[in-house]
Amino acid sequence: MTLLAGFRSSWRVTAAALAALALGAPASAQNSSEEAGFQGYLQLLAAKARAEGVRESTINSVLPGLTFNPRVIAFDRSQPGGGPSSSIPAFEPYRRKHVDAARIGGGRRQYDAVAGQAGALERRYGVPLPIILAIWGHESHYGGYTGDFDLARSLATLAYEGRRRDLFTEEFIALLKMMDRGVPRSKLVGSWAGAFGNPQFLPSVYLRVAQDADGDGLADIWSSRADTLASIGNYFRDAGWRPGEPWGIAVSVPDGLDRAALGTALASPRCPQVFARHSRWKTMREWRALGLAPKSGVWPGDDVLASLLEPDGKGRTAYLLTGNYRVILDYNCSNFYALSVGLLADEISR
Repeated sequence: MTLLAGFRSSWRVTAAALAALALGAPASAQNSSEEAGFQGYLQLLAAKARAEGVRESTINSVLPGLTFNPRVIAFDRSQPGGGPSSSIPAFEPYRRKHVDAARIGGGRRQYDAVAGQAGALERRYGVPLPIILAIWGHESHYGGYTGDFDLARSLATLAYEGRRRDLFTEEFIALLKMMDRGVPRSKLVGSWAGAFGNPQFLPSVYLRVAQDADGDGLADIWSSRADTLASIGNYFRDAGWRPGEPWGIAVSVPDGLDRAALGTALASPRCPQVFARHSRWKTMREWRALGLAPKSGVWPGDDVLASLLEPDGKGRTAYLLTGNYRVILDYNCSNFYALSVGLLADEISR
């Protein structure tokens, strides 16, 4: 039987499982059919991996023994975004939960532990250490919890399920390429969606930006603080972080500001609902002329471009956000996430 014929046959088994479900077949029969379909799909993943140069020994060390994980599919289908849009919740409760005493204290302790290397790290990557630490704090509580799902099993299951097949097929093959680079199989555990290590990188991101800062031959983002910080810094440099520019600044807005005149007709091709909440770009000089004033600290340079975001509406704290804020969004495209990273970084640096 050819690979393609075998793959088609496996999908017929899955179709039979769905029919059995409709007829009220026992759960064991349904699970058996699902597993048969999954095993057939693994052969297609193996063929794709070979075509991309993954070693046969790596493929044979991972694919045998993998089983379908229904728990991962349940998590994936419970994520927001699949149903009708709902009103945006308030930012303030999110901020209190994520810019909390534990993350602030943990970030300051980490900062003190590497203060002697901060200058070299910031010169190499151009990214302030507090920003790097804020990402680490948000993603894994400074390594306190990085996930316990078998990544190969999770990624193969998500690819098989099909909702985001191209993404998870790519990530599964990238995981195998990590092993070809010398990453031990034992380290490949993480979140149900395939992220892992202190910064919660996906496998393709690891291959692209992970750094071996301590020179031991492995970009160890699981247990090496030096590698973790350098890898996050490299991610931000790669995403376009501008040295010397803040992420943004909290501001007060005058009552008479004409918000309708600040709208933008630009539509972002990536997470448009996130960027739709931002005003058009203006220089800090222009914002100051409109009556905006910093809540604390000083204005960035007059010619720095920024957009206005009022996450909790008129009369609440507003933020002027620079291009570096967009770099944080590249890490996780959520205004609440990016704002809380910036605010946590500010607290760590106080």
